[in-house]
Amino acid sequence: MYFLGAAILLVLGLAAAQVAPTPNAKKYTTWSDYAGGPESLQYSALTKIDKTNVSGLQLAWSYMAPGPAGRFSFNPLIVDGVMYVVGKDSAVVALDAATGRQIWSRPMEGTPTNRGFNYWENHDRSGRRLIFAVNDYLQELNAQTGEQINTFGIAGKVDLREGLGRSIESIDTIQSGTPGRVFENLVILGSATGELYESPPGDIRAYDVLSGKQVWVFHTVPHPGEYGYETWPKDAWKYIGGTNDWGEMSLDVKRGIVYLPLGSPTYDLYGADRTGAGLFGDCLLALDARTGKRLWHFQVVHHDLWDYDLTTGPKLLTIRHNGKMVDVVAQPTKFGFLYVFDRVTGQPLWPVEERAVPQSDMPGEHSSPTQPFPTNPPPYARQKFTVDDINPYVEPEEKERLRNILLNARNEGIFTPQTKDRDQIGVPGENGGANWGSTAADPTTGMLYVRSYDAPTIHKLSLDPGPQATEFGPPEQRGHAAYVRNCLPCHGADRARITFPASISEERFLSVLRNGGKEMPPFTERRLPPKVVKYLIAYLRNPAAGESSTDNPKDAANPAPSGPARYFGPFGSVLFANNGLIAMGPPWCEVVAYDLNEGTIKWRFPLGTTPGLAAKGIKNTGSSSLLRNGPVVTAGGLIFIASQADRIIHAYDKDTGKLLWETEIDANPDGIPAVYEADGREYVAFFAASAQGQPQGPAPTPESGRDFVFKAARPGSQGYYIFALPQKKTQ
Repeated sequence: MYFLGAAILLVLGLAAAQVAPTPNAKKYTTWSDYAGGPESLQYSALTKIDKTNVSGLQLAWSYMAPGPAGRFSFNPLIVDGVMYVVGKDSAVVALDAATGRQIWSRPMEGTPTNRGFNYWENHDRSGRRLIFAVNDYLQELNAQTGEQINTFGIAGKVDLREGLGRSIESIDTIQSGTPGRVFENLVILGSATGELYESPPGDIRAYDVLSGKQVWVFHTVPHPGEYGYETWPKDAWKYIGGTNDWGEMSLDVKRGIVYLPLGSPTYDLYGADRTGAGLFGDCLLALDARTGKRLWHFQVVHHDLWDYDLTTGPKLLTIRHNGKMVDVVAQPTKFGFLYVFDRVTGQPLWPVEERAVPQSDMPGEHSSPTQPFPTNPPPYARQKFTVDDINPYVEPEEKERLRNILLNARNEGIFTPQTKDRDQIGVPGENGGANWGSTAADPTTGMLYVRSYDAPTIHKLSLDPGPQATEFGPPEQRGHAAYVRNCLPCHGADRARITFPASISEERFLSVLRNGGKEMPPFTERRLPPKVVKYLIAYLRNPAAGESSTDNPKDAANPAPSGPARYFGPFGSVLFANNGLIAMGPPWCEVVAYDLNEGTIKWRFPLGTTPGLAAKGIKNTGSSSLLRNGPVVTAGGLIFIASQADRIIHAYDKDTGKLLWETEIDANPDGIPAVYEADGREYVAFFAASAQGQPQGPAPTPESGRDFVFKAARPGSQGYYIFALPQKKTQ
């Protein structure tokens, strides 16, 4: 078994240090931390909005934030009646939390951390800082004035590309969209390393809040002499990347423990150059927050070949188990399992069994013979896709096409290995299950609420074209090589969702390439130089020429380097029907409620609608469009959550899942809401993007396309929407 021992005595001996007071002493009544607090519970103890009056919620104010819409899902911070957000054109903005009046705005040269910020203050509150990264530089602002803290780092900045054991020039980007956590005078950060070969490692690092100096580092790909080094090939730390916390993390402030859900090593879908279990890939990792010392870990996927990153913030709460109260950490996954551990020792609360799984037939690959299956709680997502599960809302001919795909593919459940000679089906898919922000928990009841998404994916690995095509082939072949290495992971071998040159201009293509959009990251000139972009354009204009085999006299003189071959595959390549819907039948998106005291599911309901089906009266499907957002649960008995594709914000009864209120807004709500109080009035805040959606499916039918699965935002509607009960009129 891959549970590797906890340093229990050390954990028990951790002393709780004196920490700065929070702005409000009552727990869970402020929103001065990402996700509502260090425990990542997405919970509010406020009660003025409750089951009896939530139907009266109204829009209290809004603040528009025009600018980039892609990868922007901000969770506001609220401190002392001031709301901090990313505003127009990525500026950092302070607003009056009761009215939306702008207090100050600080322009940024680049894109700030896009899901939230960190907030720090000293003991007497004379120093208050916002902490975030912009274009891979960690920096701070005075929270009261918006002025940059120039004594932090070098001229106010810390280069996050430094200290990773790789040249800075080789690192395209490293900052995560999620802010990390502040503990005492430290800010603890993860990173977004990318998923390609030779990506940088995902070291966990802590910096001094005042000086910007690095205080400690934990190598997630161990160096010689460090724990776990033997689970990799020799010197893997020099070339393996990933194993990073790109999502969320949680803090047990009293014990001084930080809990980190780590992602897959790179390359995510093929691991011939990383034989072994690969610690600390796909681990829930507990570190001493003051020193970075490992306390315990649990690996939920050995030798990941599926991009099954852990990314949801671990939920820290106390439950009743076998007649005793136990402090636990609950970790959702992309593949539908919920793992629950004793927070101090790392021992699973229910047995976890190592079970045999299907084995890879890829050249050079050595997949793990077993994987850890929790015996309880039951999974929240579907973990197999049979012909009986094909979407009922497709035509008979399309159903037959999907049936043939399933019958001819490797389709053996959640741990079906990747292939090169036929399709591989992943379910619920690497976009599925639970992702960042997807889960909330109630510390007063032991209930946990997961927003789950079922979106089976289809993969087939392709061999790297090699240096001959890259360096010596005609432009189309060089472009094909660039496509395989940079674009295929998201767009697949058939160039899905790339609308150039069919329907957009070269100018528009270049704008999207450099600036990104929705889930697509920007590609800098450092990663794709202009010359390579020209080759890429040549390939997209003439794919057949790029994919053809052309004899080149220089090939013999320039053989491919020795070592494992490199294969590439598509990431998040959802298997769609031709009407734009997910090939698997509904419900695609659900909220699932667990009672962790019993380890059981209490109820579940579909979340959101698919506009094209809803227009026909079919509304119990859940959203079929990709969701990366989550709920907030309140002491008022409510769950607040949005569904992006239909632009609707909902409030549900947290005890039964019954819908109590909903409203449609002009934009597409995204991310985690914030619940707070200002001037005695309770508010619920949502960020909403000006998303446009996109056509889905291999050959869309006349009724399908963007509008069938996604209701686009109205122009100029991106921003923050803040709801409250009507104010009582005074005499």
